[in-house]
Amino acid sequence: MTATHPAIELKGISKAFGPVQANKDISIRVMPGTIHGIIGENGAGKSTLMSILYGFYKADAGEVFIAGQKTDIPDSQAAIAAGIGMVFQHFKLVENFTVLENIILGAEDGGFLKPSLAKARKSLVDLAAEYELNVDPDARIEEIGVGMQQRVEILKALYRQADILILDEPTGVLTPAEADQLFRILGRLREEGKTIILITHKLREIMDTTDTVSVMRRGEMTATVKTSETSPEQLAELMVGRKVLLRVDKTPAAPGPVVLDIQNLRVVDEQKVERLRGIDLQVRAGEILGIAGVAGNGQSELLEVLGGYADGTGTVTLNGQPIDLTGKYSDGRSRRTNGIAHVPEDRQREGLIMDFAAWENTAFGYHHDPAYTSGLLSNNAAIKAETQAKMNRFDVRPPNPQLAAKNFSGGNQQKIVLAREIERNPDLLLVGQPTRGVDIGAIEFIHQQIVALRDQGKAILLVSVELEEILSLADRVAVMFDGQIMGERLSQDTDEKELGLLMAGVGA
Repeated sequence: MTATHPAIELKGISKAFGPVQANKDISIRVMPGTIHGIIGENGAGKSTLMSILYGFYKADAGEVFIAGQKTDIPDSQAAIAAGIGMVFQHFKLVENFTVLENIILGAEDGGFLKPSLAKARKSLVDLAAEYELNVDPDARIEEIGVGMQQRVEILKALYRQADILILDEPTGVLTPAEADQLFRILGRLREEGKTIILITHKLREIMDTTDTVSVMRRGEMTATVKTSETSPEQLAELMVGRKVLLRVDKTPAAPGPVVLDIQNLRVVDEQKVERLRGIDLQVRAGEILGIAGVAGNGQSELLEVLGGYADGTGTVTLNGQPIDLTGKYSDGRSRRTNGIAHVPEDRQREGLIMDFAAWENTAFGYHHDPAYTSGLLSNNAAIKAETQAKMNRFDVRPPNPQLAAKNFSGGNQQKIVLAREIERNPDLLLVGQPTRGVDIGAIEFIHQQIVALRDQGKAILLVSVELEEILSLADRVAVMFDGQIMGERLSQDTDEKELGLLMAGVGA
């Protein structure tokens, strides 16, 4: 059957936040029963556009048509009434409620809960059977994994009779197997006539999953093409405005002596839960050891104890010298003195003070350095001059040391942190999620800097939830599951399927 109207049509959508034009005269048509991808760099305007469609923002200009009918969407309730559902990157679930309670939350029938639960239970069984979204309705959200939680979010939208589903970076917290299952579910939804908008920065997911893809750059729609008629390289160039190297260009590693030696490392958190359960690892000079795993399996705690943020037990040596894991010497300053640099997983909470200027942020952690002091005072002129040089070398945009960290894009914030840490000439670099929330052009640059440091003979411990990044950047890969190392592999001798099984706790 040929559709007479697009499922969604946006005409001339514009939206500004003060002087920043987030969307500029955007028009897009999404046909029913298709998976339509939307890609673009950070700040391209993707989220703003979808937030207008879902009623979070009101456009300054433009019109929205749903199934050919002009539709006003002042809020999310109106979006839901128009048949639109949205699955957010960070799930909107009440953790101590059951699956069933979460699904009816906000969609109860009248003031009596029991009939609503009974109706929802029957609907849930029907939806689960129709779309292969099986999940225990009586399980509490806190008791199920993120893959199941995502199913609950999709079921919530379907229960509210959504014909249009918007998914924002849906695979960011999933194992490869869970991601594959998600895309099978999306394929089933498409077969049943649902329309899906997929926002993702992963070009391979776009190529494997979508029928059509729209590219945004600097608030404008630059292209809409059939996925079968394009390539990852073409999409990357449309996103960035120049050719982008999608693979990491590096020579084979030439590992030297052991720099970091970890034996039986254990960490217990404030709730007395053992987060690291006897970790044994080595990282050599001139190599990148990648730590793969689904978020929450101990990778963060590993970085924290090595970076001096948390206490632990066991033995850790750097160039043969023991590192104190407890007490007054277990801190970031002593780690830096010993030759450890740290790019933390969350740049905004742990790597930068967002209200401070870039020049101040480039000195944090190293402000006791004689080059940055003049007597008892900081030599601010020297810090600013060095910051300007770092910004030029690391292509930070805009290259303005006086600008507050919060006024840079995510990719440029990450470059500020990398410049600060890499240029201290560390023996060991700890890197957590180096390209999280970073656009494709900055990813290319960041990868080049990490490889260049390896080629200078430095040891690098890399934590990333992106398996593609781990496999292309790391020389060796260790997989963590439930606070333990499930196995180690040479990058050239493994693949995403094998690592995905280890990430799920299967195999060794």
